[in-house]
Amino acid sequence: MSPLTTLISALSSIGANKLRSGLTLLGIVIGVAAVISLMAIGRGAQQAITANIAALGTNLLFVRPGSTTQGGVSGGQGSAFTLTLDDAYALVDALYTPSVAAVAPELRAGAQVVAGSKNTRTQVVGVTPEYEFVRNISVSSGQFITWGQVDNRSEVVILGSQVSQTLFEFRDPVGQTVRINGRLFTVTGVLKSMGGGPQGAFDDQVLMPITTVYYRLASQRTTQGGVTVQTINVQVGSSNAMDSAVQQIATVLRLRHRITSADDFTVTSQQATIDTLQATTNTFVVFLGAIASISLLVGGIGIMNIMLVSVTERTREIGIRKAIGAKRRDILFQFMSEATLLSLGGGGIGVLLGLALSRLLNGRSLGGQTFHTAFSGDIAVLALIVSAVIGIFFGIYPAFRAARLHPIEALRHE
Repeated sequence: MSPLTTLISALSSIGANKLRSGLTLLGIVIGVAAVISLMAIGRGAQQAITANIAALGTNLLFVRPGSTTQGGVSGGQGSAFTLTLDDAYALVDALYTPSVAAVAPELRAGAQVVAGSKNTRTQVVGVTPEYEFVRNISVSSGQFITWGQVDNRSEVVILGSQVSQTLFEFRDPVGQTVRINGRLFTVTGVLKSMGGGPQGAFDDQVLMPITTVYYRLASQRTTQGGVTVQTINVQVGSSNAMDSAVQQIATVLRLRHRITSADDFTVTSQQATIDTLQATTNTFVVFLGAIASISLLVGGIGIMNIMLVSVTERTREIGIRKAIGAKRRDILFQFMSEATLLSLGGGGIGVLLGLALSRLLNGRSLGGQTFHTAFSGDIAVLALIVSAVIGIFFGIYPAFRAARLHPIEALRHE
């Protein structure tokens, strides 16, 4: 029997039981649609997070103190106090670090900020004037921190937009005073709202001169002298110079710290953060796809069940066809064709439904969370291939069972 005749016969058999075939298709449709929509959501979230981090700039390097070990217990990166403000200034040198465009050291401390009857617990970040440009932030009112304020350890602050709204609601806080850990500080500016993503963290922070944080709020002191910092943000002149900048920074710090063995600092890049995040979110996307694939497995079992019922119902038909000359392979191919057509038909409809769901969910908010979806053709092709494989796999046993029927016993079947 020719492949075309087999295909026509399979379509005729499927069409003879439209309701049953439709219900069988439904399991595959739901499975494929679930795989496509969930993976689209996962990839959309991955792209959104990556874009938010990339918006900070891929030409940023972060220099942090290395780990420290005390009493046999190892502390994490940044737990030591080995970087100073002078180290940060030394990295801006046209001779030793030509790839470095600017540096912005920072020192953080937790604090309670009080204004009248309002108060909030937030993070105070000590910075220098370059911080505004290196970290791509700006003030909506007032002015940013100046070098004079850094040199004089001035008791001034810049409020994040969320902190400003919490303490002063809709009033302009510039010129007002706030109390931080019992000390009075004058508000000289308010940061522009940064919205969602990593930059949104600035909305719930307070900035002040780095020397003020060190001498007024920080509890840690070192015997080395100088103002210690927790992070040195380094802006590299070009993304192509990242590797050379890392080497130049390491050389300068090793010379300054007289290092002969292990470094007491760590240099990481924004791109390294993006790569790590992509590897993590790839696992998340695969996990979502694996969960959705369970429904495909259930749909395949449904196909096997229906095909077994079909074999039982058509036993006499099989006997007649064998009696008039149909070979075992003809019966085998017909039933496998029916299973594959059911599975592929459900896969095709599922792809369209999954595409519609991913488009519908894109940009929608649910429970305060905005969905971002990213549909791609490779997911659709993969879903179709998997659905066809499922049809073949779960159709093999019913097809072999039909092909092995003896024509005499099949003709006697009632």
